[in-house]
Amino acid sequence: MISRATKITIVGLGLLGGSYAKGLYNAGYNVTGIDIDPSTIAFAKKMHWIVEGGPEPELVKDSDIVISALYPRTFVEWIGTNQHLLKPGSILTDVTGIKREVMGRVNDMLRPDVEYIACHPMAGREYKGIAYADCSQFEQANFIIVPTKKNTERGLETARELARILKFHRVSTLDAAEHDRIIGFVSQLCHVIALSLMNISDNPKLCDYTGDSFRDLTRVANINEDLWPELFICNKDYLTAEVDALIAQMTRMRDLINAEDVPELKKLMILATERRKRFGKR
Repeated sequence: MISRATKITIVGLGLLGGSYAKGLYNAGYNVTGIDIDPSTIAFAKKMHWIVEGGPEPELVKDSDIVISALYPRTFVEWIGTNQHLLKPGSILTDVTGIKREVMGRVNDMLRPDVEYIACHPMAGREYKGIAYADCSQFEQANFIIVPTKKNTERGLETARELARILKFHRVSTLDAAEHDRIIGFVSQLCHVIALSLMNISDNPKLCDYTGDSFRDLTRVANINEDLWPELFICNKDYLTAEVDALIAQMTRMRDLINAEDVPELKKLMILATERRKRFGKR
C-alpha cells in the first residue's frame, strides 16, 4: 500500500516525470527527483514537487518505489549501472512507450529482491521538459500495466494504486507483445502520419489557409526528435506492418476516388464514423 510514509523517487524529470511529480505532490506525497539537468531539479524544488533532488543515483537508496521516466534504452542502462543502489523489497516501475525490449532486458538483469512492474501512461504533450508538466492530462488518459509471471499481487496493486493516485481515467492490463502491437497502431502510426503530412509540402503560407482538421491531425508532428526514433525502431516490426496496412487503405481510397465510386466511399465513411464514436464514450 502506498502511504504518506512511502518514499517515492522519480528518475528523469522531463514532461512525464515532472507530471508524475506534480500529481504526487498534489496528492500529498513526498517525492525525490533525480535528473542530470540542474535547472530541472531547481524548477521542481521551486514548485515544491520534490523535497530533495539532484543528479546522484544514490538518492534511490532508501526508496520504496522507484519510477523511471527515462528514455527506454537509457532506462535499461541506468538499471544496469545502478541497480545495486535499489532498496531490497522495493518496487521499480517505468513510463516507457515500448515494452518487449525493455522488459526483457530489465528482467534478465534485475536483482531478485527488487520487483519490476512495467507501466505505460498513455499521456503526453507535443512539448518536452518539466516546464510543460501537467498532471491534469491524466484525468482523461489510459494507464496500461504490463505484467509478467515474475510480478506479485503486491506489485500489481502498487501499480494500480499509483494510477489511482494520479487520477488516470482507466487502468488496463496487456502482455508485452499485445501492448507493443496496439501502441504501434494507436500511437506510433499517428505520429508517422503527422510527420508524413508535414513533410509533404514546404509551403510557408499553409498556416494562413488551414482549418482545424489539419491542425488537429498534425498536432503530434511537434515531436521529441531524441525519443521517437528510439520508440519507432524498438517497435519496427509492428509499426512497419501498420504503415503497410495504412498504405493499402490509402491506395484503396485513391482508387475509389478515381473511379468516382460514391457508394463504396460512403460505406467507408459510415464505418469510420461508427468506429470513431467509441472514443467519445467515457
